[in-house]
Amino acid sequence: MANLGILEEDLEEQFVRSSGRGGQHVNKTSTCVMLRHRPSELQVKCQMMRSQSENRYLARRILCERLEEKLLGEKSERAQKRHKIRARKRKRSRRAKEKMLRDKKIQSKKKKLRMAPDS
Repeated sequence: MANLGILEEDLEEQFVRSSGRGGQHVNKTSTCVMLRHRPSELQVKCQMMRSQSENRYLARRILCERLEEKLLGEKSERAQKRHKIRARKRKRSRRAKEKMLRDKKIQSKKKKLRMAPDS
């Protein structure tokens, strides 16, 4: 938080009841944390854990990640990870596919030459 210049005074914190899994404990206590950064108007809601203190910590972490992404844009760590995953899933170009298949054929010919001659 210090690296991004986020001050504790700039944060507005609310505790509300969680929903979903967690059973009776979740229904009775206000473990969900809503965190708002006043200067940037970013708002984060966290209800991942059953513990309020863990959710407070996670909400601050998420807020920092989102603020960093907003400030740095494509240079942020989160954006770079997202780009890397997209690039990995992207379909190969026709030319790259042809090159890969050509290399495979060459490799298979080499392996056939290594085989023992028929007796």
